[in-house]
Amino acid sequence: MVAMTKTLKVFEIVFNDPSKTFYTSGDKVAGKVLVEVTEVTRVQLVKVLGIGCARVEYAKGKQRCKEEVDYLKYEEVVHLDDQPADTDGSVILRPGNKYEYTFGFELPPGQLVSSYKGKFGYVQYYVKALMERPSHPALECKRHFEVEEPIDVNTPDLLSPTGGMKEKKVTCMFIPDGQVSLNAKIDRRGFCEGEDICIDAKFENTCSRIVVPKAAIVAKHTYQANGRTKVFRQKLSSVRGNHIISGMCDAWQGKSIRVPKIKPSILGCNIIRVEYALMIYMHIPGSEKLILELPLVIGTVPYNGFGSRTNSMSSQEGSTSTASASWVSLRMPSSAPPSYCDVTRDCRLDQPLTPLLDDYDGGDSPIFMNTPQFQFPPLPAYSEVEEEYNGNARMLPVC
Repeated sequence: MVAMTKTLKVFEIVFNDPSKTFYTSGDKVAGKVLVEVTEVTRVQLVKVLGIGCARVEYAKGKQRCKEEVDYLKYEEVVHLDDQPADTDGSVILRPGNKYEYTFGFELPPGQLVSSYKGKFGYVQYYVKALMERPSHPALECKRHFEVEEPIDVNTPDLLSPTGGMKEKKVTCMFIPDGQVSLNAKIDRRGFCEGEDICIDAKFENTCSRIVVPKAAIVAKHTYQANGRTKVFRQKLSSVRGNHIISGMCDAWQGKSIRVPKIKPSILGCNIIRVEYALMIYMHIPGSEKLILELPLVIGTVPYNGFGSRTNSMSSQEGSTSTASASWVSLRMPSSAPPSYCDVTRDCRLDQPLTPLLDDYDGGDSPIFMNTPQFQFPPLPAYSEVEEEYNGNARMLPVC
């Protein structure tokens, strides 16, 4: 943004390295303020400010919720080299000449949050130049720059496997109608853009309906202002498995879903958080979905391949959770004959998968195997929603 008058021909900020796409904590931001005038102009001073802040703003009824946190505040009065100044420090700028005010400052180490722009808030950084002249209002110009704090997914915590199991009893007109269950696991929690998340899972269906197993990457944006918390959720990509009829089961072995082009997780900001999760779930016509949520951290430093799944598993033998223990039950001994579940498993699991960006559950399958007279209206397709947060809120179902 530049505030210009007929007196000024050029008033802009140029960084020394315009090809630099982003900065991190401790980097130096350096550049020049370029000035050209169309008539003789007296300038009292030129001031350069480095500003970085997080801001949340949204309406709640008639109330306007606002909150702001500063991460960068830098101020410097810059001077022209080899340019004579008056006793008060002012200089005379003349037409036909080009003037450069140089500046440079370091970003504070370990105190920044990555740049972000969302539905109800943002984190932004910029350099602003102010030109003060006698008897005239100050003029200003801005130049934004991106900050991206590194998140290395190769830490022990993010390389450790995670998983769990869920089950749900299904009813029809208050009459028990069997149950569905899922048991799933991924080999690590940390991923970067473009990487594949490999899912091992088992799904069982003992109810009379035809169910569909699915998985989706979901983003959760949390905004805090005036003591209130607003949550915005968004489905990014999804894959699905085969229909599972009554009395059958299905298994995924390394079924993959690719991390799309998304911003890294934001976990260190007081008023804005960006979190991700892998939702593994079963669509049950006429009933709420059975959902298992596995938290993800989206980083900037990709997986280097040194941490093996086997090592991660063995390192956690001493602290095996209920979810991990239940997962062991899915693995059949090599000497045992194949179960009926193995025989009916999806034979196309090893083929490339295409994410279903417009994944609509309505009309996925008939509701019942044997009782078509009980028909429920199709469930609505997933949409981005916003909600007021409370401590008992759960992740919304996704389709």
